[in-house]
Amino acid sequence: MSTIAFFMVHVNYNMMDYLPDDSPSMEATDIMEEEFDEPIGNTRVMVEDVTIPQALAYKEALENIDGVSHIMWLDDALDLKVPLEMAKTDTVEQYYQDQSALFSITIDEGYEVEAMSAIYDLIGEDNAADGEAADTAMSQEMADQESIYAAALLIPIIIIILVLSTNSWVEPLFFLTAIGISVIINLGTNIFLGEISFVTQSVAPILQLAVSLDYAIFLLHSFSDYRKQVPDPAEAMRLAIKRSFPAIAASATTTFFGFIALTFMNFEIGADLGLNLVKGIVFSFISVMIFLPALTLMFYKWIDKTQHKPIVPEFKNVGKRVLKLRVPALIFVGLLIVPAFLAQSETTFIYGVGEQPDTTRLGADEIQIEEQFGENTPMVVLVPRGEVAKEEELVYQFEQLNNVSSVIAYVNTIDSAIPPEYLGEEVTEPFYSDNYSRITLHTDTATEGDEAFALVEDVRETAAQYYDDEAQVLGESVTLYDIKDIVQRDNTLVNWLTVLAVAIVLIGTFRSIFFPVVLLITIQSAVWFNLSIPYFTDSTLVFVGYLIVSTVQLAATVDYGILFTENYKHLRKKMPAFEAMKRTIDEKLFAIFISAAILSSVGFILWITSSNPIVGSVGLLLGRGALLAFLSVVFLLPALLLLFDKLIEKTTYKANFYKGK
Repeated sequence: MSTIAFFMVHVNYNMMDYLPDDSPSMEATDIMEEEFDEPIGNTRVMVEDVTIPQALAYKEALENIDGVSHIMWLDDALDLKVPLEMAKTDTVEQYYQDQSALFSITIDEGYEVEAMSAIYDLIGEDNAADGEAADTAMSQEMADQESIYAAALLIPIIIIILVLSTNSWVEPLFFLTAIGISVIINLGTNIFLGEISFVTQSVAPILQLAVSLDYAIFLLHSFSDYRKQVPDPAEAMRLAIKRSFPAIAASATTTFFGFIALTFMNFEIGADLGLNLVKGIVFSFISVMIFLPALTLMFYKWIDKTQHKPIVPEFKNVGKRVLKLRVPALIFVGLLIVPAFLAQSETTFIYGVGEQPDTTRLGADEIQIEEQFGENTPMVVLVPRGEVAKEEELVYQFEQLNNVSSVIAYVNTIDSAIPPEYLGEEVTEPFYSDNYSRITLHTDTATEGDEAFALVEDVRETAAQYYDDEAQVLGESVTLYDIKDIVQRDNTLVNWLTVLAVAIVLIGTFRSIFFPVVLLITIQSAVWFNLSIPYFTDSTLVFVGYLIVSTVQLAATVDYGILFTENYKHLRKKMPAFEAMKRTIDEKLFAIFISAAILSSVGFILWITSSNPIVGSVGLLLGRGALLAFLSVVFLLPALLLLFDKLIEKTTYKANFYKGK
């Protein structure tokens, strides 16, 4: 049933839909949709080497494509019966220059793929198209294909990693079956949510698989150990469940509450992903604790028949070598942790989908259009109708703003001296509704960035001088400005909630104050190192990816530290700190490496296979973050545990640490 339901779940590719309803750009959009029939253009189409009559023929053909609700070109801004030499140069060059025509098109939501396919068929390979609808169409077309490609690469890699970590050829299939079923159930239950975001569709299933495979590994490794001690497989499984349950429960709980923090995001794309990951962790936990034991007991003879010798040799005496580096590790992290923290907060971000790779048709088209016509991001201002003199002053002020290439309003396009009532509705409809006047600004900025966001602020402030809070501003750059404003506030809230939630779970797990502090320092330092790299490499970062990974990396990789620290705490009751740490590294290094290798593989494969910059950014950060967390747990955590051994003992309930000589 879940498999069938999965194909019925709608995927939303429009990031604007995840803004809160009370955000300024959403309120402005709602008003314009109520008042005006003509929306803002969301696609640009450029046709080269055409005369004016040929361009008009293209316009008619584009207008007849299903899903195209509106199209604007030079003939809508000027009377083409008048020679172009007599018209405003800025206005003409906005639509037509060097025999290239640029059309502004609106494609209805839900028709992006079909409409863009028809547009490409019409304009051929030599001409170009870009814009929000083109981004959406490409994302939709690539999502399913890339998910299959990612799975085709990932599953064999995970199987190889699991084969290296087990002594049976079929045991990895048991792991993947148990977690795979929980992933399918999670995907199917999304039908009750109505829809999911494209980020959730691309990231959540693979991330759930990677994060929760540890649970299955813990259980079956424990089962394998008890099979050597107990002849009855059912009894061995009962003991394995009893022994592994605390570790699995602690691991699942920290991840669960870490992902819960994402659901508090006002920018609801994070809440959408967080809810799906929370569901996924619950389903994975249930599957591992109920389904996997039943499956294993039914087919345990297959495990016995497919035994093989350990492929990877045991890590003997590696702990002694690692501990020789504990002082350099402390010095290294001590010197770099503050710069890393400061750098990760100074990274340059993008808040939308970002630029498409120039290896794609869309990326190449964007470059082609910008080379001919430059950047062009329309912005619409809605003001109360009725005060013509005030509108004229406002339009004049808009025309003086930097980066505004042209302003289209009734008062400067038709004539403020002609009452609108004297003209036909087809003339006044683009400019007036019953309650509002519409002023369209064409800007030469990108959709986002310092320049674009400064212009949004200037336009809002200028409009407010004349109409206070009655003026409404909308457009792609305005939407991205609001996303920036909201997710920056989300960042502080979500990060604190994640740390607090994980800390509470760790305190309950270890019944200690300082064990959680050491663990959080270890993993959080890896998070800061990971997120600071874009600053030092002078590269931009998709903010949604940054926000998600800053939460997910902490929630997902703290498992390494829990496994390591639990083992150390157990051994510390039997032997001195140094010996307990050496044994812990010898016993748990390989298990932590396997877990990190799986999560890192997931991240890097998402990065390699996804053409969507948001998904690719999440993948790169996740893959790199898993490796950095592994290094932190192996080198930094032992150093901190030994350094603060006395303090840990004093702040741990019934520590019972070894007191021998």
